[in-house]
Amino acid sequence: MGVPGLWAALLRAWGQWTARLGPRAPGWLPMAGNEVPPALASVQQNRKARGGWVWQETQHPPKRLKGSEDEEPPRKPPKRKIVLLLAYAGKGYHGMQRNVGSSQFKTIEDDLVSALVQAGCIPENHGTDMRKMSFQRCARTDKGVSAAGQVVSLKVWLIDDILDKINSHLPSHIRILGLKRVTGGFNSKNKCDARTYFYMLPTFAFAHKDRDVQDESYRLSPETLQQVNRLLACYKGTHNFHNFTSQKGPWEPSARRYILEMYCEEPFVREGLEFAVIKVKGQSFMMHQIRKMVGLVVAIVKGYAPESVLERSWGEEKVDVPKAPGLGLVLERVHFEKYNQRFGSDGLHEPLDWTQEEGKVTAFKEQHIYPTIVSTERDERSMAQWLSTLPVHDFGATALAAASTGAKVPSSLEGSEGDGDTD
Repeated sequence: MGVPGLWAALLRAWGQWTARLGPRAPGWLPMAGNEVPPALASVQQNRKARGGWVWQETQHPPKRLKGSEDEEPPRKPPKRKIVLLLAYAGKGYHGMQRNVGSSQFKTIEDDLVSALVQAGCIPENHGTDMRKMSFQRCARTDKGVSAAGQVVSLKVWLIDDILDKINSHLPSHIRILGLKRVTGGFNSKNKCDARTYFYMLPTFAFAHKDRDVQDESYRLSPETLQQVNRLLACYKGTHNFHNFTSQKGPWEPSARRYILEMYCEEPFVREGLEFAVIKVKGQSFMMHQIRKMVGLVVAIVKGYAPESVLERSWGEEKVDVPKAPGLGLVLERVHFEKYNQRFGSDGLHEPLDWTQEEGKVTAFKEQHIYPTIVSTERDERSMAQWLSTLPVHDFGATALAAASTGAKVPSSLEGSEGDGDTD
């Protein structure tokens, strides 16, 4: 085949190949490599729609440049384990511990967690699942009980001005008074060696039923104060307090509690009414234990119960022990002696003694806790009402025998909860 014949064969092959591809725009020429000319783009799309074979161009996403506008926002810093020194007046709250999913009974932790979220210390989902921030409290104070030195441990973002920002979202009767960094595995309940409560009550509670006036004019004598302290000192040491709580049997090991000290301070006058403060320090306390310890001493001093009932109450039999109102009970401070001995002077952590915050604690008690107790006692007379129920208790018989007589505490006082940092 000569040159003209070769060219003719090539042209025929070219014509057949272009016929398969369909019509072409005028001036179309084949391109080098895999490059597709602009005139062919629309034809390729039509062929692709009909399921025919087309060339495809590989698309590569553009590289992101450093510092571009769509760069991801910086990540939040890691959370750190801290403790917060918390003070609150408990009137109007159903205790400290939060009940997630229940809006019927408001607690201190409801307001605290809300403030932490609003301040930007924790993510919002940590508010619904407090385990995510490793939250723990030293004591589960109950309905109406206040605190001047509650301590909670949790993980937070350490934002600037953290205390001011949290407090700005809290009501005035709840305040964060201090913050300290702690070890990563710190748990405020498990690391707490002891707790100190005080119980503030009007001194007419100690007026003898037969010898003294029973109203606000009563003043506590040195002799009666001495008797009160002698009885309170009997609680010191380890005893079986199964009669001072509910649902505990005399053989349960957890009913045995160790009391380090218990005494009554000198009385003082507020708004014409004389008050006294009973302080008690122990490793831990069961539900209602402190209120019943106070209630039994009051019953003895007033002449309703013999002193021998104290020894009987630590025995195996069930003794009818009266429960004093919850109004005057306050968690004053919590103690971390073992933690301070191990980590307080290691150069990395601070001791948990809150010495520098003492002024703030005292100011909060004077501004919120004491006035609440005094005004509520004047308005509601909870102590006077409770004292009127003491004659119905039978301190010479067991609780079962007393119950069979029909003796019952009025329901308005029965529902008032007190201390409760149960294990």
